[in-house]
Amino acid sequence: MRESIEVKTTNKLKTLTLLLAVAAPAAAIAESNFQTGAGSLTGTAKLDFQITIPKVLFLQVGTGALYTNNTAVNLITFNVPAANVGDGTPISATAGSGDLGNGAVTAIVRGNNGAVTLNATAVGALSNGAGDTINFSEIVTTATTLTTATALAAPTLTNGVSGNVTVPAVGKVVNRDARWTYTYANSAVVAPGTYGGVNVNNGRVTYTAAMP
Repeated sequence: MRESIEVKTTNKLKTLTLLLAVAAPAAAIAESNFQTGAGSLTGTAKLDFQITIPKVLFLQVGTGALYTNNTAVNLITFNVPAANVGDGTPISATAGSGDLGNGAVTAIVRGNNGAVTLNATAVGALSNGAGDTINFSEIVTTATTLTTATALAAPTLTNGVSGNVTVPAVGKVVNRDARWTYTYANSAVVAPGTYGGVNVNNGRVTYTAAMP
């Protein structure tokens, strides 16, 4: 009777051992090394590491936060004094214009797969809804440093697709920002009215960044 009991117990242990052997590949198994002897001993053990980095491209012009989507679109507003209409005096934007105020916005490009090209697209000249227009070339963008040593250059606005600005990469990485400040050149006398607006009368410009 005792022999029969011992055989059953051994079979249970074999079954348990088999289950552990099947489950082991799913777990991370560290290497070990055991040394013994009278002299000096050296043991070694190795680990393998792997890091996966996704390809990323981030563009911010105005309100936003790094690596997040934000649907806010800032409005840059210019109010030209009657005494200065068309006299060539540059007109600054109003205090509430842009996320940095006074016509200034945060501009950031970050990418990790080579040089980035940046451009700006308008669907046409600014309109007052009565047939009169102001060319986008009258809106001048000035780039100054924000946090990076070199300021991110701004595309020159036009009544269509601007020329490309190429932002070079260092080791495939692009990390460039700037404070872009907009002014109205006010170089010509134009008809009265409100030109552009919140996605009306050709008032919107779309900036586009592209990376390989």
